Amino acid sequence: MRQRKLSFSELVNQNKQELINDRQAMDKIEKQIEWKREKNNNKKLKR
Repeated sequence: MRQRKLSFSELVNQNKQELINDRQAMDKIEKQIEWKREKNNNKKLKR
């Protein structure tokens, strides 16, 4: 199935949304890494 051609402004908006989604995913991953580091540091302190 052929997609219709996107206008320049539609492409810009699509790219903006993809960047926002990527940034949100990166923030989520960074928080998970930070949480794991803290968890590991707490384990080391308890020894």
